[in-house]
Amino acid sequence: LFDGIYPFYPQQRKAAVFDISTIIVIVVFLTLACSFLLIIPGIRGRARLYWTLRVLLSLFVGVVIVVVQFTGDWETGWVQANPSYKSFSRVQVNADIGLHVGLAGVNVTLRGNPVQQINETINYNEHFPWSFGADYDRSYSQGLHKGLPSPILYVAEKFSSQSPCAVHRQYRIAGHYASAMLWAAFCTWVISNILFSMPVLVYGGYMLLVTGAFMIFSLISFSTVRNSPMCLIQIGTRTLHVAYGGSFWLMLAIGLLCFVGGITIVAMHHLSLGLLKTFFDLREDKAEEHQEMPEVFINPHFRRKGL
Repeated sequence: LFDGIYPFYPQQRKAAVFDISTIIVIVVFLTLACSFLLIIPGIRGRARLYWTLRVLLSLFVGVVIVVVQFTGDWETGWVQANPSYKSFSRVQVNADIGLHVGLAGVNVTLRGNPVQQINETINYNEHFPWSFGADYDRSYSQGLHKGLPSPILYVAEKFSSQSPCAVHRQYRIAGHYASAMLWAAFCTWVISNILFSMPVLVYGGYMLLVTGAFMIFSLISFSTVRNSPMCLIQIGTRTLHVAYGGSFWLMLAIGLLCFVGGITIVAMHHLSLGLLKTFFDLREDKAEEHQEMPEVFINPHFRRKGL
């Protein structure tokens, strides 16, 4: 390494939406799902369908809760413009500029149209973290020292703590509390699965409602950044606008799914407990439940002694 950079090789970059942490989480949950699919043929009858539906839905909820912690598309925006490529230069390039906001930082993407222009490859994706323990301003200063293209530095400067936009603190705190709510939702998701397996179905339904509530709270926490007026990101003659991205809407959908599932389980517990037990494969055979012993054998030794 030369000053922390691989010599003669491009510096490692963080993906805008998926990175190695996201892939690891997905692989772990896919392994659990595949392991369950291997044993599902051993379940007989209609219970096989119920088990498959319950387990796959539960794993899907869990993987979404964890994965969105590392994705970078809670807010996204793209614009095509002809900005200046370097500082103190009038050379312009035709490029797509993208902004991807996550819970832990922001990614700025610059991709040329075409990629090869002015004898250079214009394809950048730079990550600037603002999570606790990370220094956003230091990352921005490193970008200045590396000589990143002007559009990337211009967009990243809007989120620095020294920017007149004053949105750095709001995004950092909102992302921190949204992440904390999601980890709490993951814990309640684990507890709900434990309660369903004990089985204590109604309390599992209550805990599923709590899981959905923590998800909604995380969305509310992140959306508080909209209360602060955002500076215009003017690139050439075009303006870069951001909107809620895929992770935000996916988390909203999963939160509503948990609410619907929890309400359904609690309602069925009070209205149709037998149907609920059937879905969770807990319905006992009534013939065996009320079966009487057809024949009783008594030890003659105990009969003689009056026992």
